[in-house]
Amino acid sequence: MKGKFVAYYRVSTRKQGASGLGLEAQRTAVATYLGGRTARVVVEFTEVESGRRSDRPALERALTAARVHQAALVVAKVDRLTRSVAFLSRLLEAGVDVRFADLPAMEGPTGRFMLQQMAAVAELEAGLISSRTKAALEAAKARGQSLGGNRGSTLSSKARASGRDRQAAIAQRRANDLAPLIEEVRAAGHKSPTEIARALTERGIPTARGHREWSAPQIIRIEARLQRATRELQRRG
Repeated sequence: MKGKFVAYYRVSTRKQGASGLGLEAQRTAVATYLGGRTARVVVEFTEVESGRRSDRPALERALTAARVHQAALVVAKVDRLTRSVAFLSRLLEAGVDVRFADLPAMEGPTGRFMLQQMAAVAELEAGLISSRTKAALEAAKARGQSLGGNRGSTLSSKARASGRDRQAAIAQRRANDLAPLIEEVRAAGHKSPTEIARALTERGIPTARGHREWSAPQIIRIEARLQRATRELQRRG
């Protein structure tokens, strides 16, 4: 096994968390899965939480760390992560590669596909509705009924706008993930964009494109994005 990983462990009770009951077994499962060769766990998080809840702060921190380090999230058992289909859907939107020690085949595209199947009921229904709508439009067109306007052009424009919105959302999420780390670096005395870029490089934090070296313009763009988001929140408030 190669690459960087963020480990997430969950115990159901505070007594288990204090005693380590169940926790060591999870660590052992993760270590066995990783194989102890070139894989590296950059940070680990332990949640004392009920599996029925989806508001898990340690898991949110683990997902953030995985995005910041561009690492995969590794969990000992699939049932340790969630029993909620809705939560799985949010996990799929988190932009993190998730691995399960008890299901080694679940990685990369195959793993994401299997996760999607676990949360696919609503998505399937939406797809069926879309197919029925498309079939109805084709039937109307075959009857000579005017559908109005240049629909292909409109849909293409909407698709492009949706793509831009998605890229902007990904960039904003990346900036939000990095904001606490940038503040930590500033508190350590690195004030200028050049100093912050050097500090992130020294800490091994990859850029959005996976590069090792940060530059001052990248820091300036991130800080500008954070400032715009702050102003927008103040305006709405």
